[in-house]
Order: sequence, then C-alpha cells, then structure tokens
Amino acid sequence: MDKKKMMAALALVGSLSLVTACGSGGQDESAGSSQAPSSQAAGSEQAAAPSPDLKGVPDVVATVNGTDITKAEFTDVYKSQFQQAAMQAQMSGQDVSDQTQLKKQAVEGMVGSELLKQHAEKTGVKASQADMDKALSTAAKSNQMSTKEFLAALKKNGMERKTVDEQLKTQVEVEGVIKKELGTFTASEKELKAAYEQAKKAQAQQGGASGGSAAAMPKYQDVKAQLKQQVEQQKENQATAALVEKLKKAGDVKVNL
Repeated sequence: MDKKKMMAALALVGSLSLVTACGSGGQDESAGSSQAPSSQAAGSEQAAAPSPDLKGVPDVVATVNGTDITKAEFTDVYKSQFQQAAMQAQMSGQDVSDQTQLKKQAVEGMVGSELLKQHAEKTGVKASQADMDKALSTAAKSNQMSTKEFLAALKKNGMERKTVDEQLKTQVEVEGVIKKELGTFTASEKELKAAYEQAKKAQAQQGGASGGSAAAMPKYQDVKAQLKQQVEQQKENQATAALVEKLKKAGDVKVNL
C-alpha cells in the first residue's frame, strides 16, 4: 500500500519511499534526499534549487491529546515533503516559493498520524514483527530494491534501523486501525467506468491546453486494474480523513504553526 497517495498522516511508507524520490518521483515522508552529488555542474544546479523554509517554526508545532509534535520531528517530515513538492513543481513549471500551505499540510498530516496512532493504541491494535517485515519488503520492492539494499539506502540518508523499525511500527498500527474502523473498500464497475471517462476527458483537455492533440487513451480493459486501485485508494483516503476529523473533534488538538 503506497501511503504517499494518502495524507501525510500515514508517514511511514512515505518516508521510506522517499529515499529514492529523486530518481523515482516518490513522496512523504522524513528520510531526506537520496540523490548524491554527481558532478560540479549538478552541484551548481542544486545550489539554485529552492530550499525548505523553517524560519519561525516553534519548538512545539502541535500538541495532540498531551503529546507534543516537536520542531525536530516536523523538520524531518517537512524536508522530505518539500523535496517532493519541489521536484513536482520543477516538472510542471510551478512555483514553491510560498511554503505556507505546504507547512500547513505537513503539520496537519502529522496531527492526523498521531491521532490514528493513539487510537490504534487505545483500541488494542499492535504491530507484529511479521507485519513490519512485510511492510518493509513492500516498500523495498516499490523502489525496485532488495530489503538489504533499501535499508542501506535509508542508512546512507541518515535513517538508522531503529528509526525505520519505529516508523514501520507506526505504519502497521495505523493501517491496522484504519482496517478495523473502516474495513476494506471496493470499486464497482460503474465507478471504474466513470473514472475512465474522467481520465479521458482530462487527457483531452491537457492536449488542448498544450496546443496539440491528446495522446491516445489506453483501452478500458488495459487500465482497469490500475483504475480499481486508484478508486479504492481514493475511497479509503476520504474515509480516513473523516475518521481523523472525528478523532480531532473528540480530542484535544492545538496547532502552533
């Protein structure tokens, strides 16, 4: 389950997947950049790239039911999220100079993650070692690496095995509480065909905006499996966001950023 498609709340796979973000365009979460300086020219390009603005970030960015989310924790997550946003902006020609919204999204995601983690503990959802190993293997495969190679890449980027295990535990328990509270999600044929038509329309509009003709859309049956995954993930994301909002209203949350 690639949690970068979800809110930053589910930071684990995001942070693990981000280790190769510079090469694969991945997201969320805290390992930092995995791109090594390869040349003097590359170094000058990187120097000109935007950097995360952490000025004015308080020592405690938020408090969730008595648990503080510290500046250090926020910094790790935000640097990774900013890296992804900057890469996406570079590809699309957008501007990331105003980081206000990005920082708001990061802290809200961390609040959501903490709420889900606390709810998992309260409802008795615990991560087994087997589940943690499976989550690690899945993250490694999504980056086309062996588990050993993936852990080595994470370590190179400053993430020791203890930190990896802590985040794996959080991921598994958050996923567990989501499944316990919300169940599983399925996409109907009607929903899949609606998503296909929407994708066709978006592709046609994109072609028109660029002044050329849109690329041919693959046949429905050829992309049905991918559409199914996307639609089911969207439904889970929406339900998870609603659960987080419910937990937030029932709890004591203060955001200082």
